[in-house]
Amino acid sequence: MPRFSLLSTLCSLLLLGAATTAYSTETPPPPATGEKVAVVLDVQELRKQAEQKEALIDSLKLNDQARNALLIASESMSLEDLQKYLAHEHHAYDGHTVLEHARMKAKFAAPIPQKPCPECGQTTLYADPAVAHPAWSHHYTERGMQYSRFPIPLRIYAPAEKDMGLWDKLAHRVDVDPFNLAATLIFLLAILHTFMAPKFQQLAHHLEKAHKQKLREEKFRILHPEQRMPVSFSSALCHFLGEVEVVFGLWIVPFVFVCQHYYSMDDFLRYIDHDTSFTEPLFVAVVMVIASSRPIYRLAENTLKFGASMGKGTPAAWWLSVLCIAPLLGSFITEPAAMTLAAILLAKKFYNLKPAPSLCYATLALLFVNVSVGGTLTHFAAPPIVMVAGKWNWDMAHMFIHFGWKAVVGICLANVIYFLIFTKEFKRLEEVQRVNSAFDGAVPTSWEDRQDVIPPWVYAVSIFFLAWTVYFAHHPAIFVGGFLFFLGFTMATPQYQNAFSIKVPLLVAFFLAGLLILGGVQGWWMQPVLQALAELGAEATMGLASILTAFNDNASVTFLSSTVPDLPEKIKYAIVAGAVTGGGLTVIANAPNPAGQAILGKFFKGGISALKLFLWALLPTLIMFCMFNFIYFEH
Repeated sequence: MPRFSLLSTLCSLLLLGAATTAYSTETPPPPATGEKVAVVLDVQELRKQAEQKEALIDSLKLNDQARNALLIASESMSLEDLQKYLAHEHHAYDGHTVLEHARMKAKFAAPIPQKPCPECGQTTLYADPAVAHPAWSHHYTERGMQYSRFPIPLRIYAPAEKDMGLWDKLAHRVDVDPFNLAATLIFLLAILHTFMAPKFQQLAHHLEKAHKQKLREEKFRILHPEQRMPVSFSSALCHFLGEVEVVFGLWIVPFVFVCQHYYSMDDFLRYIDHDTSFTEPLFVAVVMVIASSRPIYRLAENTLKFGASMGKGTPAAWWLSVLCIAPLLGSFITEPAAMTLAAILLAKKFYNLKPAPSLCYATLALLFVNVSVGGTLTHFAAPPIVMVAGKWNWDMAHMFIHFGWKAVVGICLANVIYFLIFTKEFKRLEEVQRVNSAFDGAVPTSWEDRQDVIPPWVYAVSIFFLAWTVYFAHHPAIFVGGFLFFLGFTMATPQYQNAFSIKVPLLVAFFLAGLLILGGVQGWWMQPVLQALAELGAEATMGLASILTAFNDNASVTFLSSTVPDLPEKIKYAIVAGAVTGGGLTVIANAPNPAGQAILGKFFKGGISALKLFLWALLPTLIMFCMFNFIYFEH
């Protein structure tokens, strides 16, 4: 028994040792005492840091929304990083409201990317962190990022303006940021300058005559073939100030100083580089050049010749054909292209006959009004329609039912009324045309007026470039690239082309760019005005929207209306109808107008008078107002 017990005990010990060895290979040994202490200390340190961060945040005495947002943001930050962030004089979580930050013009630290914004609770999104962050993120602007601190996004004013009247809202916005008033004063002075442009032209002409008289008295002679005739600097300066196309560009100079005074040059550069899109001026310049090329012009001429042939090709027939058909093309080839083609045809078929000044202004007024409303047949061509069509779900059927057919009737009605008013003048022009035709048959025609056949493939390529530009109208890098190819094509086919100048298209683009820069900071007063109009009823809204359009681009009016929430359907219709109706009252009322003025301005002695244009545009504007207003609101 003792031996057996001893053997049993020895076996048990061996089995126990084997089991212990097996267990030790499968399960790691428990951590050492020092490691346990380190883990416990890490947890305690993190808990301590969290308590310190919370205590630091509580010491700021923020509102609940800002405190909770900062607590969430601080979870991924160390205590040191949080302290560095809060060391900024003004930061996103310092307890000031956004409106207070805007009033202080403080360069405060932006909300931490991918963390809740303390104002609205939405997650902040920024692009490349290596690039300077925007001054206003997307949920403040309701569109994209805004890099410049001006203009203050319109929705920032709203919480402090509850139950305020129109005047109180405007006064409050000027009090928050006096820059608003200064920028608007510059804009108004630029508008007054456009009305004064003919006066500068007349003064320039007077100074030029006096200068030439002085040269004659001094018996000035050209002594070398390369010598140039001296000019009067004062005359050249007045002539420059009288060019309507450069007016808004000139007033950018004082605008820069205003930006520097109230903000900084960095903010102005951000406004130009990031916040202002110059796509439309570039598009207008490019489409003007392509539309004025000989193949496109001949194609338009042959198309409109069908309408003119019904009246045997008389000046009146061409006048009616161009003013009735060309504006409607704006719904398909865009309004700038339609304006360019119509102005070129009117220049060659009508204005060259030297009509009476009154008929010259009546024709220009009709052209501007008709092109403005002629783009309403579709939802994708006219800028004031494009601004709202997507947001308000207006498709082509909606546009034609509510706007398009009324525009067609209104255009034809206004043209017929003016035709009847100037019946005698049209008969005189018919006689002038007959005499000129007889004279032209006795002398060779100019190279530009040649009637040789253009091959179909040249027409096809020219149409392709025009269609390419229209299709990619919102992508400047693409349509400008296509334009360079178009220039190469014209150089490869000189026998079918006419020489064209890019001076006029560039001046028009310059005009529109200046209008965009100054008009882009006018929303502070236009938005509350539109809101007040909505409270007056549909008829009053439409009438006042037409007047408002005369002092700003109609696309700006419709864009700002799209930012006003919960507008009734009748008010939406009234604002858009008013914007397109008033698009012919002034040169700045519709983006294509400067193109028409630049092409036809040479036929107006002393320049185009803004006042005379406004007066002659009143009747067709009133006709379109009646077409859009009573037909819709009666139902």
